[in-house]
Amino acid sequence: MKVFAISDLHLASASNKPMDIFGEHWIGHFDKIKEDWDKKVGNDDIVLISGDTSWAMTLQEAMPDLEKIANLNGQKIIIRGNHDYWWSSYSKIKKSAPKSIHFLQNNAQKFDKFIICGTRGWTVPEDENNVEEKDEKIFNREIIRLQLSIDDAKKLYTDGDTIIAMVHFPPFNSLFQDSPITTLFDENDIRYVIYGHLHGNKSRHELQLKKKNTNYFLTSCDLVDNKLIQIF
Repeated sequence: MKVFAISDLHLASASNKPMDIFGEHWIGHFDKIKEDWDKKVGNDDIVLISGDTSWAMTLQEAMPDLEKIANLNGQKIIIRGNHDYWWSSYSKIKKSAPKSIHFLQNNAQKFDKFIICGTRGWTVPEDENNVEEKDEKIFNREIIRLQLSIDDAKKLYTDGDTIIAMVHFPPFNSLFQDSPITTLFDENDIRYVIYGHLHGNKSRHELQLKKKNTNYFLTSCDLVDNKLIQIF
């Protein structure tokens, strides 16, 4: 079993949100992803998609985008991004979505020796002394959700397993400083973290970064040339 990752597909089957307005590298971007996906992924492999999957506003509108993903090889695990407004209740999306797609919300999913946990996260402030109250509330709520997901992963854990965490927002600020989210990863000995959200070469980023014992992988599709990143 191989593990791949990508994020920020921003599909728009049922909405008028063409991504090519953001640059030529977005022209036909899903076709490029699909071509690479077909070459790499087998039916027994898993693909992690860390948020901003569809521009849809409702689950019904998102279904054509989810079907596109479902028709690709492998099992897919998705977390919510800041633009995934279609993401309603967990039970509703779990019931309605194609069988090869799995969702994370306060839980974890196990595939063979890999356990996947995670949550959306929120913006890590550049200055912790200058944070708006509404952002602090959302950030603290996401910390709770991440802890719940990690706790569920530990319940599924057996010797020899590998836990991989997914967040949508970068778990650190632009200076790659530690945050309560990276602290959770350190405290729970999580060695592999996938994230997205960042776009464009002007954003300060590193595609792969190691902090302490944890390897962080940025997988926004435009920054990885619309190709899946192999984690295992």
